Amino acid sequence: MSTPSLILPNFTFGCSHSALGEPIGVAGFGRGLLSLPAQLAKSSPQLGNQFSYCLVSHSFDQDRVRKPSPLILGRYDQKSVYGADQYIYTSMLYNPKHPYFYCVGLAGISVGKRFVPAPEFLKRVDEKGNGGVVVDSGTTFTMLPQRFYNSLVAEFDRRVGRVHKRATKVEDGTGLGPCYYYDAVVEVPAVALHFVGNKSSVVLPRKNYFYEFTDGGDGVGRKRKVGCWMLMNGGDEKDSGGGPGAILGNYQQQGFEVVYDLEKHRVGFAKRQCSLLWDNLSQR
Repeated sequence: MSTPSLILPNFTFGCSHSALGEPIGVAGFGRGLLSLPAQLAKSSPQLGNQFSYCLVSHSFDQDRVRKPSPLILGRYDQKSVYGADQYIYTSMLYNPKHPYFYCVGLAGISVGKRFVPAPEFLKRVDEKGNGGVVVDSGTTFTMLPQRFYNSLVAEFDRRVGRVHKRATKVEDGTGLGPCYYYDAVVEVPAVALHFVGNKSSVVLPRKNYFYEFTDGGDGVGRKRKVGCWMLMNGGDEKDSGGGPGAILGNYQQQGFEVVYDLEKHRVGFAKRQCSLLWDNLSQR
């Protein structure tokens, strides 16, 4: 395998004989030695064993034209592009049962000024592979254990629900919730993820946890503005049968460059305008 600037001797890959309703190929980005980033790092150490992606904002408008989300193999000089190292890092947790997962520890989530502590099993992974939070680009929404989720929703509703009417019909029709009707602007509290580690807090953009749209109307032709909470109830942890305690989905990752640094065993988050990231890098 080669390009004009990169040659990969003894590159290991597999071949499939048929694929029905699937992509024509799959690139492996796991933590094993045969993953694409690991093989790139072995042949070209200057790249480093890491990769990152930057997910552009979700759009449910099929006609909207948008740029693709950048995927970056290897490291680049972040300081020369942005003037400083802007990543907020947290350590990867090893999962003995699912070693290919990218797991991190979550200390809690802030809703406004109130810190809601995460249950202990979200902060670490035990010897059976239970607990921790999987950072997953393939799952759409963040899934949280039920009691933790309910505490967050209660605090969010305490702040928003006292001002705005609950949109229960929208909740029933979409499965989202809590949702609220509003006329002009709805004030919502800030939401921040606090990962295990020193100063490992990530403030989510509003659109990453509160989706605003217009409903189908109130029966007399009047459409109304609606906003919905976008973190999901992952169910009772007692019924999960073990495994990861929560999932950080791609909806909450939009607008961030997420870097997986396998050399230093850490995951980093940096706020970016993802549609311009390729342009910023190509100018260097």
